[in-house]
Amino acid sequence: MRAAWYEKQGPARDVLIVGEMDDPQPRAGEVRLRVAFSGVNPGDVKKREDSFGLGMPYPRVIPHSDGSGMVDAVGEEVPREWIGRRVWCYGAQSYRPFGTAAEYTVLPLRQVVPLPEAVPLEQGACLGIPGITAHRALDVGGSVEGKTVLVQGGAGAVGACAVQLASRTGARVIATCRSEIDKEIAKRAGADEVLLSGEGLAQQLRAQAPDGIHHIVEVAFAANIKTDTELLAQGGSIATYATNVPMAETPVWQLVFVNARLFFVGSDDIPSDAKIEATRDINKALEAGWKGLDIAEIVPLNQIARAHELVEHPVKPGRVIVSIS
Repeated sequence: MRAAWYEKQGPARDVLIVGEMDDPQPRAGEVRLRVAFSGVNPGDVKKREDSFGLGMPYPRVIPHSDGSGMVDAVGEEVPREWIGRRVWCYGAQSYRPFGTAAEYTVLPLRQVVPLPEAVPLEQGACLGIPGITAHRALDVGGSVEGKTVLVQGGAGAVGACAVQLASRTGARVIATCRSEIDKEIAKRAGADEVLLSGEGLAQQLRAQAPDGIHHIVEVAFAANIKTDTELLAQGGSIATYATNVPMAETPVWQLVFVNARLFFVGSDDIPSDAKIEATRDINKALEAGWKGLDIAEIVPLNQIARAHELVEHPVKPGRVIVSIS
């Protein structure tokens, strides 16, 4: 099969290789996916760069956890009815060496989700990490139905998914973003109010939620924790999945005074049952008419280094995906 991989970490153009490998074969409980599109997430880039200083987990890594395509083979204990189904997948390179940047990938059946018929395969490759992270960031503290939810960075992939999923529960959703273009993305995702980040944002948020915000989905913990704390309602919660700097100064006493709850969400280690629940709710949103995430660019497999660079240095909003065909 044709595949992309790296055997050492570093800059994309220095370490990513495109070549031929043996086709993988599914074992018991697994399916083989003929990949159509492979989604590139910031986490994939960080693993390749060794941003967290963990080193190479395997001698060779085919990157990317998310993808879409068609099941073309199944292992023992998997019904053959799965063969030929259009699906999207998640976690292909989570604690596993070989992800979706290849013509074929093999993964456990629980990590494969039927793709609704009206949803294009390109969109299927965008859903895994952003959708599951967003779902967990919303639900980890309990239902947000009928509550006021703030999504910081509501035009990003996780943010837009969080806006959509929160809106579907009946929450009142306020989103923040950085530009007028981003405002449109958050609005399309279902935000009730969208505010531009910058000076005066806290005052605007207080005006929108004078009784406080019940739950915050946070993309930049260190930058926003002080403002988030000031905005929380009594007993409110913050779920963060990212931070702008690794060491954050946290206003502990203010959080104590409002009996705040803090949650930290890492997509690889979300409980399996929560991941499955997330995939069901994401599919329900798509079946109800949600168009999914914007796609900024589709890059052929032989230009995978460029795809990684576009994630590192975005030219326009939206997901970057790799075409495998």
